[in-house]
Amino acid sequence: MTHLLQHKALQQREKQREQLLNRFFNYITFDTQSKPEAQKSPSSMGQLRLAEHLVEELELLGLSEVKLSRHCVVTALLPSNCGSKRTIGFISHLDTSPQMSGKHIKAELIQEYRGGDIALGKGDDYISPVDYPFLQQLVGDSLIVTDGNTLLGADNKAGIAEIMTALEQLIESKIPHANIRVAFTPDEEIGLGMDFFPIADFVCDWAYTIDGGEAGELQIENFNAAGVDIVIQGHSAHPGDAKDKMVNALALACDFHQYLPKNDVPEKTAERQGFFHLDKIEGDIEQVRMHYLIREFDAAQFKLRKQQFQQWIGEFTTKYGLQQRFRVEISDSYKNMYEVISKVPQSLELAKMAMQECGITPLLKPIRGGTDGAKLAVMGIACPNIFTGGYNFHSKYELASVQGMQSAVDVIAKIAVLAV
Repeated sequence: MTHLLQHKALQQREKQREQLLNRFFNYITFDTQSKPEAQKSPSSMGQLRLAEHLVEELELLGLSEVKLSRHCVVTALLPSNCGSKRTIGFISHLDTSPQMSGKHIKAELIQEYRGGDIALGKGDDYISPVDYPFLQQLVGDSLIVTDGNTLLGADNKAGIAEIMTALEQLIESKIPHANIRVAFTPDEEIGLGMDFFPIADFVCDWAYTIDGGEAGELQIENFNAAGVDIVIQGHSAHPGDAKDKMVNALALACDFHQYLPKNDVPEKTAERQGFFHLDKIEGDIEQVRMHYLIREFDAAQFKLRKQQFQQWIGEFTTKYGLQQRFRVEISDSYKNMYEVISKVPQSLELAKMAMQECGITPLLKPIRGGTDGAKLAVMGIACPNIFTGGYNFHSKYELASVQGMQSAVDVIAKIAVLAV
């Protein structure tokens, strides 16, 4: 009898793996790269096509209240099968990063990784444990990698595939579970999609974004974030006749950047250290546009960082007499979600308990970035972030562990069961 039960469990596990991988490999065929300069959401048609596909899939699974909003947010409800009053939400985003192409992704499945370098496609690119020591922890796992020409899309199509597979597992197993609301959102990577989130279609006690990294990752803190847009107006003149005429906006931009501290940048900070980051500069002698990111976990320090930036601007414009040539706008992007999550401690405890019951050690880490959960927290819904089993997001070195992805499915389903 024990042997038969073990054999049945292995068959179910293999079926889950097949369902999960089929979904993931299907979803990454949709080019859903978001467009940074977009003024509307969705910023790319590929996101709408994937959203429409997910609507069909959710309807086939038998979910109710399946909706696609005019801004490409998919929402649906899996009602409790045991009369539970509690409702838990799960969210993943449709788009992939603007930093790397997600078009014509060619993924490779490496069965039981044995260690060492992983070649990407037929070129000279590879992923090495020397550069990425975490690979040593994945020996024995099956890994999904790219051919080196695109990102993989695990951020966040792994999350979508995991939620969908967990829903199917809950439906087929008929195990008692709470009400489950799901949402798939556009333009998370450019911070735009949640501006149009249909909160009335996502009423729940609390929720989880499935958008983290390594197995066990559980996040309840993220950066407070602001963006700074600067326009420096110069005056062009022929270089041979430029004395007392030319105002070189490019040179002024270089001078201004020197006001910022050299070590207070992303490449030299970690854990809960904040930073200033120049992430875009473009223009010519006549005009330069610069964009900075301001990041800080502590709210008081975040306020001080913005004040410091304003001080540098004041000193710089006074020094060069540029008050009429220097336009600045500082705008908040999102807040640390911890303030809201701390008021709903059961959202964290349930996730920890689910992981432990699945044999996974919870790894509490701060997010050095933001998620849709941070914006959902502003709307009053606590929303911790849970792992997907993906690594090296936003790059051609992105990869996913199949075992990590399956563990995410297990945790999602276990949360739904424990929530009863």
